[in-house]
Amino acid sequence: MCASHVQLSVSYGKMSDYEEIIAFLGQWGPFHKLIYILLSLSAIPSGFTSLSMVFLADIPPHHCRLPFLNSSSYGGPGYNLSLPTEEVKGEVILSRCRRYAEQGALDAGSNQSTERCLDGWVFSKERYVSTIVTEWNLVCDDAWRAPFTLTMFFLGVLVGSFCSGIISDRYGRKITYFSAKALQTLFTLLLSTSNSWEMFCVLYFVVGMMDISSYCTAFILGAELLSKSARMSFGILGVCSCFAAGYAILPLFAYFIRSWRMLQLGLSMVGIIYIPLWWFIPESPRWLITQGRFQEAEAVIRAAAKKNGITPPVDIFQLEHNIIEPKLSDQNKYTWLDLLKTKNIRNITLLNILIWIAISLTYYGLSFNTSNLDGDPYLNCLIAAGTEFAGYIFVWFTTRYAPRRFTLPFTLLVGGAVLLLIKFVPEDLDALTVTLAMIGKLGVTGAFAFVYFYSTELFPTVVRNMGLGITSMASRIGSTLSPYIAYIGTYNKVLPYILMGGISVVCGLLSLLLPETKGEELPELISQVKPLQWFCQKKRSVDLEQNNQNRNGQLRNEVEMALTERGPQATLQNC
Repeated sequence: MCASHVQLSVSYGKMSDYEEIIAFLGQWGPFHKLIYILLSLSAIPSGFTSLSMVFLADIPPHHCRLPFLNSSSYGGPGYNLSLPTEEVKGEVILSRCRRYAEQGALDAGSNQSTERCLDGWVFSKERYVSTIVTEWNLVCDDAWRAPFTLTMFFLGVLVGSFCSGIISDRYGRKITYFSAKALQTLFTLLLSTSNSWEMFCVLYFVVGMMDISSYCTAFILGAELLSKSARMSFGILGVCSCFAAGYAILPLFAYFIRSWRMLQLGLSMVGIIYIPLWWFIPESPRWLITQGRFQEAEAVIRAAAKKNGITPPVDIFQLEHNIIEPKLSDQNKYTWLDLLKTKNIRNITLLNILIWIAISLTYYGLSFNTSNLDGDPYLNCLIAAGTEFAGYIFVWFTTRYAPRRFTLPFTLLVGGAVLLLIKFVPEDLDALTVTLAMIGKLGVTGAFAFVYFYSTELFPTVVRNMGLGITSMASRIGSTLSPYIAYIGTYNKVLPYILMGGISVVCGLLSLLLPETKGEELPELISQVKPLQWFCQKKRSVDLEQNNQNRNGQLRNEVEMALTERGPQATLQNC
């Protein structure tokens, strides 16, 4: 899920100068380790907050309530004679939404007319004491409300993704992070007191805003406080693994707490333990520098040096206003339209949008569909969380050694192909279906963690933030649709895997068109964006590159000749 949710805001100027100035801190001292651990752990609540609806909105078996039978238990005596039957997932069960119109006819037959459940429903309590579905009868004609609840959460995530970057750039990383974390804890607590479905949706929308705001700001804060060598590990093994840890905690909580209100209350209490972190996590010196607050930035760096057991220079920021200054570049002249300005960047933008939407839809669709898998939903959810760890480790390893153009297509194609195989699994081999679903989720999870870093390298510096912003926002289209993929699974357990597998395979093939970026200089300008790698154009691209090199060499010779004619003091370097 995770790193792809994040849009880093880099608003400071000469990065290389700043890196050189703080080089005396080292790469991996006690200060770096503390920040790495604390900010990684802050992602745990995001893991269970964004996926808790797997249990909170699960739909237990149910059928119409028949008052004349005087029974409030699911499947009570007489119901099998008073309700029509229907086939769901190949199994014949009592109808969930219809009853015979003639009340009290225990010998009712198939020729009887039927009607809606006019007296409510009876829900099975074998697995849950209550869910929001049983609380507000979100079934039959109102069944659309359960997935829409999740849609409200992801709409909140969409708004939070857009607003958090603006707020953190304006008011600072630390205050934004802790404010969002406090509000997230407060509103998740208020969720457990909801007295209507409408109230729950409004509160859940705010929870989505705060969840992504705290998550993104923690990611940014870590990237700006940690050394260059630790940032990629922090983004994949640190933050994402702790997100997976929160995902793994969820089924453990849900197994022992079967009431949705008490489960929500228990999950909200975890946020309280993050209050003391205020005294251990400093503000980003990089952000302070952009605000001209050099003394505060220097105080943070000196505190870090002290923790690392290093004596800092007497004057850390020599000629500070000349060496490091807020960025006042031409980047402010660029707009969202520049992402479509040339053919190359237009192709990169549109292709990334499609890939991000597909990955987000498949990842969350698989996550929310675990309750529809055969077998124990708690165990299935725990296994799904375990696949996340494997996916992140795989991506971290391949990012270090394999080409970018191998990692993304491989994870998507393998994940999608495995999901499509579920169509051919016999119905009695439930364990094989679960295994294939988890392998597919492993591949999609790896793609989700990787696509953010790949996109960072594809977009040029002048529009990189905007490029990541628009693709990250586009991914919310996929996440808002994902609950309905899981909803389809309540009626047909194979169709969601066909949809998600097909989408993943198509996007895996499309990702083969993206250019390679590993070990190469990042593009600075829009004109430096690489073209798509069409297979039939490989040789032509090599020839074109050779022609460009020859043309550049010829141009350099002409400039040197012109400078020589101007006089002995004029050189190419001075020019």
